[in-house]
Amino acid sequence: MADEVLDGTDAQRERLNTGTKPVAESHRFDEAVLDRWLRANVAGFAGPLEVRQFKGGQSNPTYQLVTPGKTYVMRRKPPGKLLPSAHAVDREYRVISALHPTGFPVARPYGLCLDEGVIGTMFYVMDMVEGRILWDQSLPTYSPGERREIFFAKLQTLAALHNADYQALGLGDFGRPGNYMARQVDRWSKQYRASETQPIVEMEKLIAWLPGTVPEQERTSIVHGDYRLDNMVLHPTEPRVIAVLDWELATLGEPLADFTYLLMNWHEGALTRVADLKAHGVPTVEEYVAEYMRLTGRTRAPDLHWFLAYNGFRLAAILQGVIGRARDGTANSPQAAEMLPRVLRLAAAAWDFAQRAGAKG
Repeated sequence: MADEVLDGTDAQRERLNTGTKPVAESHRFDEAVLDRWLRANVAGFAGPLEVRQFKGGQSNPTYQLVTPGKTYVMRRKPPGKLLPSAHAVDREYRVISALHPTGFPVARPYGLCLDEGVIGTMFYVMDMVEGRILWDQSLPTYSPGERREIFFAKLQTLAALHNADYQALGLGDFGRPGNYMARQVDRWSKQYRASETQPIVEMEKLIAWLPGTVPEQERTSIVHGDYRLDNMVLHPTEPRVIAVLDWELATLGEPLADFTYLLMNWHEGALTRVADLKAHGVPTVEEYVAEYMRLTGRTRAPDLHWFLAYNGFRLAAILQGVIGRARDGTANSPQAAEMLPRVLRLAAAAWDFAQRAGAKG
């Protein structure tokens, strides 16, 4: 959820994050220089160029590049003070470039620029995929049957990612082998500390408990790291994912981390406000787990409480990072400074999952 306004209603989030706006003052650059780079590096590019900024995308500023013949999307590393290892748009470009030829639903990549002299930070350009981006996880405007199909389309796409042969795709060095969860706990603990604005008791407990209880990693796959409904484009009319977006956190790692992040929908947010999920058309957690196991060839259901505790902790750390960027003046979202209540709720939920996984105190 690195690029999401997480407070307020889903309708407010959609309004605040959908569509484009004039480029923010803090994210402006010389558009003529970009135009020259595009002409030299993107096959078929022809101006004149109009640049707009997407309202969402507070982690990596995202722009709509409009020309008479085609519309592109540009993702860039933000300017200013940044947390270590964050905003790696070059890694985003690498993974979508590897996946696109396989038919996995990602936008077509057109070019990567590592030269910070062009617009001030590195960036990449990809296709603009037209379709539906849905914000409310409860899908209020759809029928129960349509909701069920969309939920399983999300799951099938995630399973396809986890089943991909990353070695054959040239991504064998896209992440360090093994020990993924321990490294993730360490990473998010450090990033939380770097952005900390006040003491949170549950975060302190989780920072102490998670490292010593990491489950053994049984599988390694490409993991997206932020796989959720509003980070994908659905076909305009069919229950089918046609593009997965925002690969900033992608790496090689434990696929159960990705899957349990998706399961957080049942424990946090819009689905918790649905009185009867079965009548609503939403599969149960048990159904989702069973189908994921079938799609990925697993025969033993693992205890997922530890992973849910980790995901609550990680989400809290990510949002604390947004608060920290607001403090430092580099956040894109005007709502960033208002996220503390969500951090507190996520920390409490994560500690509850930790206790279910055996944590004491």
